[in-house]
Amino acid sequence: MKKGKIKKSSQESIAVSVHSLAEHFAKNLGLEIWDVKFLKEGPNYILRIFIDKPSGISLDDCEAMSKAIDRPLDELDPIPMSYSLEVCSPGIERELTCDRHLEKFIGSEVKVRLIRPNEFGKKIFSGILNSFGKNIIEIRNNKNQSTDCEIIRLERENISHINLNLSQGE
Repeated sequence: MKKGKIKKSSQESIAVSVHSLAEHFAKNLGLEIWDVKFLKEGPNYILRIFIDKPSGISLDDCEAMSKAIDRPLDELDPIPMSYSLEVCSPGIERELTCDRHLEKFIGSEVKVRLIRPNEFGKKIFSGILNSFGKNIIEIRNNKNQSTDCEIIRLERENISHINLNLSQGE
């Protein structure tokens, strides 16, 4: 491994460590950790902590979490290079990255992007999150607003992203 570079598995390991550390501080602030990502964007590394709460996230919440986690991160020192810390809301069309997220949004409109197009050349699917299992995500597609519904079963290993889909016309 070259100095200044970090493997994807190490990036994920850093995110897991930071998630564990951040949960305690978030709870004390009345927040929940939605997700943690450690990413390389251009030449820079970004540690992005997504926070949430039922009433929504404010700039004050982000600032409070940033201040609460800054010193403990310096003490734990899980990242071997310089990085920028960002604390933010997961957003209205948030990414659903784990079973806890999927469970919370069963019955909601989602957009699923595959890693590569399926056998019919389709890569993006929209519909109602119907169910999920260890290997499968099921969405219900209401064809042309009729009463006929199509159930679309997608293998989780082929999925790139699942987001809430609140935009019109998809």
